[in-house]
Amino acid sequence: MRIFVYSMREYDELAFFEKFCSQYGVEFGYTTQTPCLENTELAKGYDVIDIITTVMDKPIIDKFHEIGVRCISSRTIGYDHIDVEYAHSLGMGVTNVTYNPASVADYTIMLMLMGCRKVQHIMQRAAVQDYTLKGKIGREISDCTVGIIGTGRIGSTVVKHLTGFGCKMLAYDIYENEEVKKSAEYVSLERLLRESDIITLHAPATQDNYHMIDSKAIGSMKDGVIIINCARGALIDTDALIDGIESRKIGFAGLDVVEHESGLYYFNRMGEPLNNPRLAILRSYSNVIVTPHTAFYTDEAVSNMAENSIIGAMQFMKGIKSEFEV
Repeated sequence: MRIFVYSMREYDELAFFEKFCSQYGVEFGYTTQTPCLENTELAKGYDVIDIITTVMDKPIIDKFHEIGVRCISSRTIGYDHIDVEYAHSLGMGVTNVTYNPASVADYTIMLMLMGCRKVQHIMQRAAVQDYTLKGKIGREISDCTVGIIGTGRIGSTVVKHLTGFGCKMLAYDIYENEEVKKSAEYVSLERLLRESDIITLHAPATQDNYHMIDSKAIGSMKDGVIIINCARGALIDTDALIDGIESRKIGFAGLDVVEHESGLYYFNRMGEPLNNPRLAILRSYSNVIVTPHTAFYTDEAVSNMAENSIIGAMQFMKGIKSEFEV
């Protein structure tokens, strides 16, 4: 099998691709460029393209299909950036990856703690040498009810790691997890939104849950609620979120993902207009922390992503059904 890797980060990913392609007997080529209509020819002669979060719509899928690419392997858990149905209609495979869920779970809990203790505000005030205590009093997470929306590998790991903090936990998922039930109570989404002091999102982005956190959902939450999103930006209606922050309904938001981040995150945009005014608004608040989709970013996770993107592609090419096939 021959695999062509787009958006290769030479400073961290390349060594893992060299290691695992050698281990599995796979030939690979790469570019640091993002896949686009102008550089699809780079993948000519390869069976598989390996990508990250770049949008794969019909025109670019057609171009790759025309040059003989048979599989799109995304080294991400989410695959909402790929028109999977159209790729399948052309007979092309689509695969994703899994990686150590502790990376995102621990980052999520870090944001919860930063929200509880008003760390963003404290650091901003300290930067101008305001060392007073006024307005900086926090709350203890052990006194909070935490609502976890989505209890797959990452959400269930959040539950597991939160058990040591002693907080009450509510969970919502259409598929209940028996292990999660040992530490959290499964409830309706409406009850979770109504009773939680902290709400954290760990659901995939689908048509069914697009903007699941909208103005109505926010209106049903507790005053001063903490919202954490380390999943997908499309789960939250950004305009409703901003309104909730402005009205003080939302006490803190920790966002590792935002709407319309494709083409923005993972690029150096210093000195450029971002064409995302809502992101600028969110970054202006002292009770909001926005990080550029880095919750996953640990050495173990990057290794997992490289290896599993190769394994998933290999299994598809061999006609083996696998957990990575979408």
